[in-house]
Amino acid sequence: MAKSQINQIRDLLKCIETGASEPLSVVNEAKYIQHNPQTHEGSEGLAALFKRLSKTEPKVNMVRGFEDGAFVFAQMEYDFTSRKICFEVFRFEGGQAVEHWDNIQERTGPNQSGQSMVAGPTQAVDFEMTESNRAVVRFFVETVLIDGQFDRLTDFIDADIYTEHNPRLGGGVSALRSALEAENAGGRHIEYHRIHRVLAQGNFVLCVSEGNYGGVHSSFYDLFRLAAGKVVEHWDTTEKIAPRNEWKNDNGKF
Repeated sequence: MAKSQINQIRDLLKCIETGASEPLSVVNEAKYIQHNPQTHEGSEGLAALFKRLSKTEPKVNMVRGFEDGAFVFAQMEYDFTSRKICFEVFRFEGGQAVEHWDNIQERTGPNQSGQSMVAGPTQAVDFEMTESNRAVVRFFVETVLIDGQFDRLTDFIDADIYTEHNPRLGGGVSALRSALEAENAGGRHIEYHRIHRVLAQGNFVLCVSEGNYGGVHSSFYDLFRLAAGKVVEHWDTTEKIAPRNEWKNDNGKF
């Protein structure tokens, strides 16, 4: 029986821990487009990276994995020389992975509400709601996070049961609003400028965005869990986008 795309990616990323080479065959080296600015192109680049990382006795765990057509998106726990949380996105074509994006952050926390960066439900449900949930998240990010209509937070978030996993935030909508409204050198500390991709499966939706965090050009990966048409849980990573002269490929972060 053929492995699902999620399981193929799970095996691929487990190579970071095991050093195995066979799962790397899921990557089509001839077509592979790498969007991690710190990684060289192709499966040869991945093989070299994974071999180097395996020497640090790392631990690799896929916390959540989802499929959206040709895309697999997953939340990962990595323990290299330090613990990290990462979102990985792969695009498949012809049964192989041909494109890759990621967003990684040091693992800290728990946050003020006692929530870790990875706790909570892991399995998608409500598959018939995939497209409506995708639309809700896109509208939420455009309206609240980009346009700054913070008074509309509860139009999209169920304040009674909302759970926040961002290690810098407390629980509840009021803490989220305070963080979004906070200023940095005359502008918002957290600034969302543009959505690049919205991936969804059932009640889980991942939004990939670009903006500034503390005045630094950054990428935002936000994973939302929805129930009854509203956001009830949120996980994320924020990563500084390296300066162009430090890139090891020419494909861009997004």
